[in-house]
Amino acid sequence: MSDAPILPLKPEGPPRVTGQKAVRPKSAATVMIVRRDGPKPRVLMGKRHGGHSFMPDRWVFPGGRIDRSDYRAPFATDLRPEVAGLFDAYLKPGKGRALALAAVRETWEETGLLLARPSPGRPGAGPWREFVAQGALADLDALDVIARAITPPMVAKRFDTWFLLADAERLMSLERQSDCGELEEIAWVDFDEAADLPLPTVTRLMLKEAAARMEDPSRPKPFLRYRDRAAGRPAYL
Repeated sequence: MSDAPILPLKPEGPPRVTGQKAVRPKSAATVMIVRRDGPKPRVLMGKRHGGHSFMPDRWVFPGGRIDRSDYRAPFATDLRPEVAGLFDAYLKPGKGRALALAAVRETWEETGLLLARPSPGRPGAGPWREFVAQGALADLDALDVIARAITPPMVAKRFDTWFLLADAERLMSLERQSDCGELEEIAWVDFDEAADLPLPTVTRLMLKEAAARMEDPSRPKPFLRYRDRAAGRPAYL
């Protein structure tokens, strides 16, 4: 995949009703899990069900909205200092870790894969009950921040999403459970194949960013918002 420039977001999704105020974006996180055990790097992606009102039949990375339980969930390893520091520069204390935990939890719920380390079984509460019952605790040290993107204000469903990256070697196993939750289909695809899938605009941008970052880990991390369109270039974290 060519190292194309990252462009500002454009409106995508159901428009908000004329005259209504812009919807406040919901906090979310998603994780790009990359396998490097083949001829080309491959990324984990899933197809959203056709019945969804938001981006039906599109291919996306696992992830989702933050839940209250994510603030209290146990973990095996914490965020690396530089990752925690980046979150803390923009968010209230503790929210960055909760977002990372949300991405790990949603990956389990949607793909049946555990970005975690083995741990003695322990009681869990709410959405984390089944995760910890696997004898696993989240491996937050495996995560890096790739970018942040906020859905444009003229659409009805908005998200303030942090895009994270992890190596598939940090998964407890590549074997997954058969029930993949909201994702209709799961696949490991190389970056060129992924570009040919029906993708949301932001997902396509993040694929380009991740491919470029694997070549140059020092490149700036985009912070994409609609208002950046006028400037003709993205802002950076």
